[in-house]
Amino acid sequence: MTAESADPGGTKLIFASANAAEKWRRGKAERDEFLRRPTELMLDLAELRAGLRVLDLAAGTGDQTVMAARRVGPAGYVLAADISANMLKLAVEVAQEEGLTNVETRVMDAEQIDLETDSFDAVICRLGLMLFPDPPKTLKELHCVLRPGGKLSAIVFSTAEKNPYQGIPIEILSRLGSVPPPMFALAQPGVLENHLRRAGFTRVAVHVVGVQRHFPSTADVLGRIKDASFLRGPMEKLSDTDREQAWMEIEKRLRGFENPDGFEVRGEYLVGVGTK
Repeated sequence: MTAESADPGGTKLIFASANAAEKWRRGKAERDEFLRRPTELMLDLAELRAGLRVLDLAAGTGDQTVMAARRVGPAGYVLAADISANMLKLAVEVAQEEGLTNVETRVMDAEQIDLETDSFDAVICRLGLMLFPDPPKTLKELHCVLRPGGKLSAIVFSTAEKNPYQGIPIEILSRLGSVPPPMFALAQPGVLENHLRRAGFTRVAVHVVGVQRHFPSTADVLGRIKDASFLRGPMEKLSDTDREQAWMEIEKRLRGFENPDGFEVRGEYLVGVGTK
């Protein structure tokens, strides 16, 4: 298996760069707004409480790491793990700004989870699981890391149709022959549940959380999408002609969400949970 086939859409390269980390830092306020509901549900389902040890896999710049650290308190512990050292550097800065002393970071590939068996009370993963090269293998390793009775809770995207902000560009890129990140790999009904059960988890449940995002205009949305890490690499692989065609189609499709008050687009997430 080649490195490219093991990493659909070049996901590792896309999200590990310093440029991606800086964009992630700039987008924090917007993420806090539209991801708060699914994130709070993820933390609720993980049953985080004072004194617990938590693994935050694919922690990024640490938005949900900080939320988890507040819940487990000074007697608890959160390990923020991510493939990107650049992202984790920003996560450390955020934790320090918040005065948190119970957060540690570690550069870690989801394909090689080098942690002791039965060493965590909970595992959380926000919008990372579907991007891993082998989600079933990762889930089995996370099952081993958890203590008996521990919870795994993860957020993934629902279908492309229910997430047009990401789904429309990805659909168009795929049709033109590029390979975007597998953002909807776990979106179809039953897929996430089946992976959790096969990894050994019990009391499995998947909750649907809808969100609504508002922007000033289609032009504003296009600017944001052009700056999005998940599209930059796949777009660069297209010819100049195909790239121009892609942006024309994306703009045309997105204009359907414009109204007199601006641009309104829905989104939908799945929040899965299982118990060891």
